[in-house]
Amino acid sequence: MFNLYGQSTTESIKDTLSLQVHDSIQETLLSRTSDSLNGYLNEPLFGIIDTSVQSQYPFIHFDRNHYQFYTKESPQFEHLFFKLQQMVKTKKGKLNFYHIGGSHLQADIYSNDMRQYLQRYWEGLPGERGWVFPFKMARTNNPWNYGFTSSNEWEGYRSVIHRPDSIEYGLLGVAIASSDSLINLSFNYKGANENSPIDHIRVYHNKGEFPYKITYDSVKNPVIRQFTNERLGITETYFKKAFTSFDVRFTKIGDSTVSDSVRNAPLQIYGFELKNNEPGIAYTAIGVNGAGLYTYRDNENFTEQLSQSPPDFFVFSVGTNDGNVPYDRFKPEEFEANLEGLMKKVLRANPNCAILLTVPNDSYYRRRYLNKNIDRERTVMMRLAKKYQIPVWDLYGVMGELGSSKTWQLNKLMKSDLVHFTVDGYHLKGDLFFEAFLKWVEQMENKPRTTILKRN
Repeated sequence: MFNLYGQSTTESIKDTLSLQVHDSIQETLLSRTSDSLNGYLNEPLFGIIDTSVQSQYPFIHFDRNHYQFYTKESPQFEHLFFKLQQMVKTKKGKLNFYHIGGSHLQADIYSNDMRQYLQRYWEGLPGERGWVFPFKMARTNNPWNYGFTSSNEWEGYRSVIHRPDSIEYGLLGVAIASSDSLINLSFNYKGANENSPIDHIRVYHNKGEFPYKITYDSVKNPVIRQFTNERLGITETYFKKAFTSFDVRFTKIGDSTVSDSVRNAPLQIYGFELKNNEPGIAYTAIGVNGAGLYTYRDNENFTEQLSQSPPDFFVFSVGTNDGNVPYDRFKPEEFEANLEGLMKKVLRANPNCAILLTVPNDSYYRRRYLNKNIDRERTVMMRLAKKYQIPVWDLYGVMGELGSSKTWQLNKLMKSDLVHFTVDGYHLKGDLFFEAFLKWVEQMENKPRTTILKRN
């Protein structure tokens, strides 16, 4: 017999038994006195989420909201903890955090909550904003916490649906282009993001001989120095003072020293990286509506651009769109190859980067059918987590596993499409995500340290 989603009843029973065995094994390992990462037990709540929320949503498995390790050690996460610990103690240094996904990340609601938590939890570590992009110019939804405006005509490109030869996608997987001879863009923060001042901007643009001169408002944003790296397609500008909004102008170079092919080339923008000299965490959300691992896998300049500010922590929240297909069309081996391939791209930018794999939320296929592909993606992630000695954040398990999105929707935490969350749902997801991060910090602080010092 087969269910509506194309899975045999026998397969369904096997999957259920597998999960039960896995859970029972984990329960026997867990202990608050364990000296191994795969055997540590956190409290269900950690102070970000209070008991009233637990009472309001009893269907949420708060006890599963933590980083699950499958190995006793994790060199990358030991390394990240040491760097974080030193930064908090000395109030010096910067850590680069990246979070990649699809529409959940393009909206930048729960990822922005995480950003705000990380930049306010420790005093004196405001960090920086990281990458931003003029999504509005690409005719798609812009994150709510910043805005770009322009009076020019733009052509938008998204790696999910556009793959022209003229565009070489980078880290974000989006681009805009304009052939106007005088182009203006204005940026401003919205909400409470002004705690991330700007005094250094990287513009990622066309590679090779660049046909535009980049200038800023000399009164509002006075410049110290500027230089362009034609090989990488980057123009960096340093400013005399920090600010939270800017106006940038791109003026076509028309003199005889520029070849006709370059002079006629349009301006291409792949993103802005907003930087400063303050210590703390830079948190970049990478998200394109409809994106899957296959979307980012083929971005030509992904690793090259990521290497300009190498990642210390990289979160993979990709899989919702990869698994949004009928059961018999989902290929776990292809999903695994794509995920591992993208992980390797990240590790080429920094071999010591701590990678976190997050299991997608429960969802329904076409609003009607239970999506059992999410559980298969979780199995893949567990296997890669063991191989690379990294953890998994199991949002699917926290929600209640198969079919739980319907319960979340009835409690006004998910939309009727049974894929996306409501605003309240995204904020709760952000609270859960940060609380899981703090539980990991506690786990590392309580983990016994080895020493080579002799004791009398």
